[in-house]
Amino acid sequence: MPTPPVWQLQDHDALLFDCDGTLADTMPAHYRAWLHVTEAHGIAFSEDRFYSLGGRPTRDIVATLAGEIGLEIDVDHAVHLKETAFLAQLEHVEAIDPVVDVVLRSRGRIPLAVVTGGYRAVCQRILDHVGIGDSFDTLVASEDTTKHKPDPEPFLEAARRLSARPERCVVWEDSDLGIAAAQAAGMTWIDVRAFHLPKRLT
Repeated sequence: MPTPPVWQLQDHDALLFDCDGTLADTMPAHYRAWLHVTEAHGIAFSEDRFYSLGGRPTRDIVATLAGEIGLEIDVDHAVHLKETAFLAQLEHVEAIDPVVDVVLRSRGRIPLAVVTGGYRAVCQRILDHVGIGDSFDTLVASEDTTKHKPDPEPFLEAARRLSARPERCVVWEDSDLGIAAAQAAGMTWIDVRAFHLPKRLT
């Protein structure tokens, strides 16, 4: 199994972590929750497509999928169904140990943030579940910015809150959209997929 890259804490101002698929292996549970919604509405949603949209807020994904087939949908209701279906599986979610270990070794030594396309309340539940809910100095969720990954705004907002220089931030991510956002923000990034791949349902 590959290991995370070596880097020096003192060379950076802050560490920024995505949540789903980076700190916790939530992606299979999220996909099952999505199927609960999409199958009920006759929307085709492959696992590959699901992963390609990683990092985007639930509301945006609902609107995109419905728009592609010209379906009128109650977005708020669909979002509620999806998030409820996900939280029902939370007990089965496991930490991604190499990344959580970085958090545990780094907290109190360097500012830490979570930057997620998910909702704040859901993300906090995930962090609490894997035992790191009180480890971060700030949490930037989908409610906190008008633009989302791959736009750099979420990462830049986290850097602003931490008084960190973007070029001296390290981003830990597991999605192409998240890495594109980190690059656009001028930040160093680490692709968690280099040493951890989630289980897939298909």
